[in-house]
Amino acid sequence: MSKRALTTRTLTTESGAPVADNQNSASAGIGGPLLLQDQHLLEKLARFNRERIPERVVHARGSGAYGHFEVTDDVTGFTHADFLSEVGRRTEVFLRFSTVADSLGGADAVRDPRGFALKFYTAEGNYDLVGNNTPVFFIKDPVKFPDFIHSQKRDPFTGRQEPDNVWDFWAHAPEATHQVTWLMGDRGIPASYRHMNGYGSHTYQWTNADGEAFFVKYHFKTNQGIRCLSGEQAAELAGKDPNSHQTDLLQAIERGVHPSWTLYVQLMPAAEAADYRFNPFDLTKVWPHKDYPLQRVGRLVLDRNPDNVFAEVEQAAFSPNNFVPGIGPSPDKMLQGRLFAYADAHRYRLGVNHTQLAVNAPKATTAQNYGRDGLMAANSQGRGAKNYEPNSYDGPVETGRPLSAPLAVTGWTGTHEAPLHTKDDAFFQAGELYRLMSAEERSRLVANIAGGLSQVSRDDVIEKNLAHFHAADPEYGKRVEEAVRALRED
Repeated sequence: MSKRALTTRTLTTESGAPVADNQNSASAGIGGPLLLQDQHLLEKLARFNRERIPERVVHARGSGAYGHFEVTDDVTGFTHADFLSEVGRRTEVFLRFSTVADSLGGADAVRDPRGFALKFYTAEGNYDLVGNNTPVFFIKDPVKFPDFIHSQKRDPFTGRQEPDNVWDFWAHAPEATHQVTWLMGDRGIPASYRHMNGYGSHTYQWTNADGEAFFVKYHFKTNQGIRCLSGEQAAELAGKDPNSHQTDLLQAIERGVHPSWTLYVQLMPAAEAADYRFNPFDLTKVWPHKDYPLQRVGRLVLDRNPDNVFAEVEQAAFSPNNFVPGIGPSPDKMLQGRLFAYADAHRYRLGVNHTQLAVNAPKATTAQNYGRDGLMAANSQGRGAKNYEPNSYDGPVETGRPLSAPLAVTGWTGTHEAPLHTKDDAFFQAGELYRLMSAEERSRLVANIAGGLSQVSRDDVIEKNLAHFHAADPEYGKRVEEAVRALRED
């Protein structure tokens, strides 16, 4: 008996009608032109044309996996978040890794920050923690984000990433010097997603049961150890397997080698923020560990691959405004901008009902609200259910309990620069990072920066960038300047 004879399920059209022939299109006689009435052909071609949705403007190239987060240490003195309420508590999660600047077809092994977006499916709703594999970022105000990304993406004329654009933007953004030092250093190209740390990057707020507020930074330390690639190793790997990070993650989980991270947090009592030596809400700055030591919270484990990459990785939608009780925002300007921008991007790409997709829908609770209709509405609210609130028909009602403590505000509205704290210049922490590096790490950092900066066509742009490195550390600036000069004279 043939394999075809063993098949009991019938191929159908999308409306459920049986398909008689999936090998030949209907034509006007043998060898004649095709017929418009061939509904199966038209449906297949029309669907094929629409298989791709707009890719993410940033973080387009991504991989993901499911797993769980388990609390290992008591943090109830700092937050009343239910999923962190007891040691041993486990919460299902989905984690999406990504590169930032390249398109969906780009290679994994490139010098670029990595996205680290984590969705906790908690009993009080989904909590999204959207961060990177670096604790800082290039800019500190969201009004500059489109400009920054435009400078790093493909040039509209040449169709490729241009060193002139990349370094020209950085020349005019001295606060980027800290992140540039991270990016051009040894950790700029992770060997895999498993072998890098993840950070919340932004400053968030935790609130305990007594209403006390703490500002918090998240650090996910890889338990596989840090492993990175040199520029030469990355170029070779990207040519051999552009999907190297995806392949590594998929195969590790499939063979039972489940990657894990230990979550630590830095906690700052809210009252200490105003007088701290660095602006604690500046995304280009870190809080030194000697000021606010790491405190362990729990363990993150990835143990299940998605069944369908498109449905579960590309349609996964993360938004930093998806908070749960006990966790909230801070005055971090970049975070405040992203509270809108992320959710709006998903409404554009996936539609207003993207939260009904399986990967985005709550798992440990049920969404109950008065949102209705829209493209691809899937959830029925029940016959006669009201679409307004308040009502007299037992619809869902507000709790009256804020998720987090209120943030104090004062002063006049306007376009203000962030307040300066005692150590708030653009270069101090970049210099501190450089001085932490070994002699070999410094040499590789200088070579990586010079390799890119030497390709810039304008001398004034080069000089502006060199001034930033000189301001961070005299030796740092001198070595980069000498390396750029040597490469340009060759």
